[in-house]
Amino acid sequence: MSTSDTGGPDTGNSIIGDAWVNHKRWNRKTLRNPTAFVLEIVVAVFSLLLFTAVFGDVGGFALERAGFADVEYVTFLLPAVLVQATMGSAFNSGMGLVSDLESGMFEKVVVMPMTWTAVFAGKATSELVRIVFQLLAVLGLGVLMGANVTTGVPGVLGIVIVCLLVGLLFMSLSNVVGLLTRDEEVLNAASMLFMFPLLFLSPAFIPMSSEVELIATFNPVTYAVDAIRALVLGEDVMTVITITQFGGMYDTLVPAFAVLAGLNVVFGGITVVLLSRASSAEAE
Repeated sequence: MSTSDTGGPDTGNSIIGDAWVNHKRWNRKTLRNPTAFVLEIVVAVFSLLLFTAVFGDVGGFALERAGFADVEYVTFLLPAVLVQATMGSAFNSGMGLVSDLESGMFEKVVVMPMTWTAVFAGKATSELVRIVFQLLAVLGLGVLMGANVTTGVPGVLGIVIVCLLVGLLFMSLSNVVGLLTRDEEVLNAASMLFMFPLLFLSPAFIPMSSEVELIATFNPVTYAVDAIRALVLGEDVMTVITITQFGGMYDTLVPAFAVLAGLNVVFGGITVVLLSRASSAEAE
């Protein structure tokens, strides 16, 4: 069987068509068992309520010291909860893949004449749709609690785009871990290992201290949180690098988008390669 340049069998089908078929398959799985999807929204909403209540006073004091005295803590916190919710949902992507591997469904996908780029793209877009609904629920609650997105509707669209980049990145990472371990327990432990250290070693919940600045520079969550916070506040809030040539909030957005997009290319490519290798092993 010949293979295409995208890592799968040469079928004559379009990548878009193959991706759409996979997109519909994963959507059907969600509709048949919506419990996980509903719980993701509940957890995200609960996180916003919980962190606001727990860190409210401390966060307000920290904001004053950091020069954000005119910013409500719920407004400052909103980007952190959006990124946390996105990461949590994205890590479930690997769970679905491990489930396919354990049930034998992956073997059926192996024999289908589709490129692995399309297989991953279809799966990812289905999960991104779920993330969008989750983000809108958290944003709506945040506004009801007093959060203010100063950039309006364009800012909300920008926030969704940043979160989708974050979602794609951690979907790739979770699928890589899933393919390497093929174990849901290991994947679940890995999600906790990645998510909370990355969140707390960034300016997510309170303004960042100088002690973690070096680590935060190499932390993708830093760039995601800063980009969303720039869109919420409408100003430059980049915490780890200084860029001035774009002006205003774009001094945060441009480097943050560049970092997130670059990481997506790297880890997305690794995921497609591992899917291709896994398919070869299953076919044997």
